[in-house]
Amino acid sequence: MTLEALIFDVDGTLADTEEAHRIAFNLAFEQQRLGWTWSRTEYRALLAVNGGKERIASYIRALPMGDARRAHLLDRVSAIHAEKTKLYSSVVRDGGIPLRDGVARLLYEALQAGCRLAIASTTTAVNVDALLQSTLGRRGLEMFDVIACGDQVRHKKPAPDIYQLALRTLGLPADRAVAFEDSPNGLRAAVAAGLWTVVTPTFWTEGGDFAAAGLLLPGLGDPGAPLKSEPGTHLRTHGWLDFEELQRLARPRRTPDPVRALYQVGAA
Repeated sequence: MTLEALIFDVDGTLADTEEAHRIAFNLAFEQQRLGWTWSRTEYRALLAVNGGKERIASYIRALPMGDARRAHLLDRVSAIHAEKTKLYSSVVRDGGIPLRDGVARLLYEALQAGCRLAIASTTTAVNVDALLQSTLGRRGLEMFDVIACGDQVRHKKPAPDIYQLALRTLGLPADRAVAFEDSPNGLRAAVAAGLWTVVTPTFWTEGGDFAAAGLLLPGLGDPGAPLKSEPGTHLRTHGWLDFEELQRLARPRRTPDPVRALYQVGAA
């Protein structure tokens, strides 16, 4: 396999952002005088719904109330989410959320090898811009050839739309790229788009169904923070996933040719 692009999810994959999102939601609810507070346990369950506006709407639909009150609140979803986005982006711009271990290293290794980078996320472009610039500097956005965000497609993850958009914009078939995800819905979206996928769960997604992952690791690891039981369990060379090993692991296994096998048996 000639690996030409790495496509990354953002929330939970590039950085463990969900606690900051949860706090921003709760601050927005407070400012809007809604009287709602999402606990960590409740928010973890709500993450089964992809997209912030969709998450708020799903929560409203589950609340006991009259139809008129529910319709009124649903009409306010965009405004509530816009307030939440401002609060979250402020935290990110202030440098409050670091990249996960190994992410920056692998990004630079890929670029040095001539591989292109892309993002396929259900979060907003504003959130993506804030995270990349606060963690990778002013040139963070320039590192990525494609930034595909949730509002650009009709169906969000687990539908494959966002990954299909990223691949179309890159001009690549799925077998020339690898996806990076942290959640079951993200994995389903990437696999449905035909992508071999590396999954690195967080507290918010651990224990999910990741059977379809090409590679499941607790993180990418780094020389200063190697993964436990690696090398030796999934990785051969180091206690962290580097670009060279990623290319080896993502290479599809060839289906045995029964005719060739017969000739090999005859020659033995």
